[in-house]
Amino acid sequence: MAARNNTDVKEFIFLGLTENSNWQIPLFLLFSIIYLIMGNWGMIFLIWLNAHLCTPMYFFLGNLSFCDICYSTVIAPKMLINILSEHKSCRLHSCVLQSFFFMVYVTTEVTLLSVMAYDCCVAIVNPLMYTVITAFSICTQMVLACYLGGLINSMVHTIGLLRLDFCGPNIVNHFFCDIPPLLKLACSDAHINETLIFVFSGVISIFTFSIVMVSYIHIIISILIICSIEGRCRAFSTCASHLAAVTLFYGSGTLSYIQPSSQYSMEQEKVSAVFYILVIPMLNPLIYSLRNKDVNKRG
Repeated sequence: MAARNNTDVKEFIFLGLTENSNWQIPLFLLFSIIYLIMGNWGMIFLIWLNAHLCTPMYFFLGNLSFCDICYSTVIAPKMLINILSEHKSCRLHSCVLQSFFFMVYVTTEVTLLSVMAYDCCVAIVNPLMYTVITAFSICTQMVLACYLGGLINSMVHTIGLLRLDFCGPNIVNHFFCDIPPLLKLACSDAHINETLIFVFSGVISIFTFSIVMVSYIHIIISILIICSIEGRCRAFSTCASHLAAVTLFYGSGTLSYIQPSSQYSMEQEKVSAVFYILVIPMLNPLIYSLRNKDVNKRG
């Protein structure tokens, strides 16, 4: 029996964010600053060092910060090197690994955001049962389920990618090894892969977004029946940071993965990718620290 994989391509060449050489230095400086000033490590150490912050909300926030660090680090260093390089390349197997780990942590972050919405809902709607419903063992199981979901989703797409043949061309219209632009270069039929991306991304997004929406519907109803303005403000401040983080992440990430291939815009994908790879991980610690008195007191 003949070998299944007839791949001749050994490396991919990236077009990058722009082909205009005048933008290389400004973009490198801008993205370097954004990547270096991320406060996620500070958030993790702050939560770890302060017993007062050892609560379910900060446990989830610590894992969210870890995911931000991981998927940004998978992409950003290589992206910064390629911005200044004339030969923007990546070996085939390195490209597959980059895609694999990126999908793991992005999917985990999406599901973590839905878990955090549920946590906010319980804290506001049923505060008397909060410590029981969000016991440490339950929180740990939910976080592990998020990582497992990310791993399964990534493995499905990575295995599908490895089954494809790449015999040329090898020019990727992107700045990292994202799966949709790689599928366009496959010599073999990638229809199943495109369907898997659409279905898995759609199911994950709809499932997690539904949890977020149902949680916030209950939160809004609970806030509206609170008599005092002070009580309403206190309840709203509990979930305001998370609501901002969810809006930013879903607004940028979902547009990239839940659109049919016929309407797929590479320029739109690049802008969205920069936003959720660099900008959102930088903003998340700011959002949570600026809106949270506990973090500000400890910081």
